[in-house]
Formats: sequence, C-alpha cells, structure tokens
Amino acid sequence: MPAPHPAPARPPAALEPDPSPAITHLAPAGLAPPAAPAALATPAKHGPAGSGAAVSGVGGVARRVVAGLVAGGVAVGLLGVAHQLRPAPYGDRLLRSGHGEWSARAQGAVVVGYDRRTGAPRWRYARVGHRPLDVLPARGAVITLWDDGLLTDTDGRSVRWHRALPDAADWLPAQGGTGVLRPLGRGILAVVTPSRVTAYRTADGDLRWVLPARQGCAFRPDGAVRRGAALLLAQPCADAAWTGQLVALDDLGRIVPDRTPLGNDLPGRHHRHLDAEKRLARPR
Repeated sequence: MPAPHPAPARPPAALEPDPSPAITHLAPAGLAPPAAPAALATPAKHGPAGSGAAVSGVGGVARRVVAGLVAGGVAVGLLGVAHQLRPAPYGDRLLRSGHGEWSARAQGAVVVGYDRRTGAPRWRYARVGHRPLDVLPARGAVITLWDDGLLTDTDGRSVRWHRALPDAADWLPAQGGTGVLRPLGRGILAVVTPSRVTAYRTADGDLRWVLPARQGCAFRPDGAVRRGAALLLAQPCADAAWTGQLVALDDLGRIVPDRTPLGNDLPGRHHRHLDAEKRLARPR
C-alpha cells in the first residue's frame, strides 16, 4: 500500500496575520500575561466622534471674540483720551467756581463773572492768545467782542455761540471795539462796523438782518445815540446831505416808511411783533 502523502507544512508563524484584538495571548502557567501592545490600547471616550474638533473650534471662536472685545475697549479708551486732549474750539477756556447771580466785566485777558452779593468770582472765561475788547450783558448772559473780531455769548456755564465779524482785521485794531456792540431791544444785538450793520438774536446767535453802508459812506460805531426805541447811527458820506448821513435803526432793521420786516421771534412762537406805526410781513 503506498505511503500517504505528508500534510502540507503550515506557513511560518511570522507570516500569519496579527490575531484579532478580541483573541487574548496565552501565557505559560505561573507567568503574568504580557501587557497589551500600545497600538491596541483602547482610547478613552470623551463623547461623540468629532467632538474634540468641535470643542477646539468653539474655543478658537471664544478667543477671537474676547480679543475683539478687548481691542474694542482699548479703542474706546483711546478715543476718550483723544477727546479730552483735543483743543477746545476757538481756544475757549471756561472755569466755573460757584453758583449765584453775577455781573461780568473784562479784566485783562479774561472775562470774569462776579457774584452780585459777595463780589467773589463765579466764573472766568478766556480764549487762548486773544483778549476781550468789550462786553455787553444780555439776559443772564454776556456777549464779548474779542480782538480777532469774534463774538461769543456765555451764560457762565457754557459758551453758547460764536460769530465772526468779516474783515475785522481791516478796522478793529484801530477802532478798538468802542460802540461796536449796540443792543436794539427785544433780544436783538446790532454789531456796527464801518461797512455794515449786522443784527443777531442774542438767544441763539441767529442772523436776523444786514444793512450795508451806502456807496461812498461808512458807519461810525462810536457815533450813535439812542432816541426812544430807535438807534440813530452816523453814516458820514463825502457827497450827501446831512439827512442822508444819519440812519435810524430798531430791532427790525432800518426805520423807513411802509417797511415790511419779517420779525425776530424764536422758532415756534406764534405771537406777532405788533407796532401800530409799522406794518408786518404777511404770515408765510
């Protein structure tokens, strides 16, 4: 009987694939089982798949938001500092030191409001590099003419408005400011210059009307007198009768027959400026 064929030899163990992680290695008796290979260690579970990346993404967004808030806070702080350091408009410097009724007058380079009862200074107002030429009280405020031709109005708490006179450098240094500020009543201020008379509402500095000098003539700020409600202003001319060298003004402008002024009331007021001898403009 022929000899049976020998069984085919098994491939060497080294060529066998790695056993499944579910199969444990057997160790000889008395020996502790070897530690599982590092590659087979089961990682700790922290949540659903991809949760680590999500947490990392949220953390990045949070960091960016915090950085943005910090940068915004720094920017706001810098803007606040810049606002405090910026120069005041027109060089205004107003220092308050108390409350109470006051009267103001120019003293050197400043305008000072003095307490009517005690005489103590209540506020000081100055403009850097300039000095006041004249001051005029106006219903709880004071209007100041400065050497650069600027008009200001302050109530001791704030500077309410500024107005600049045109061509002031041509005449103001020699004239000195005498007679430039002329109150016309009813809250209207006339500013008299050689070339024109300009009227402002003292409550808000609103321009009400302008009267230019006649050709070949010039107004004299220091040549004016009051006659009742009218301001009589000299307007010297080279070739005009004396009657043409005198102008009568009131709060509505030049006084002439049959004029139709527009009025000077603040916006929102409905009453008219009544005068039996002067006709009013029709309501618009």
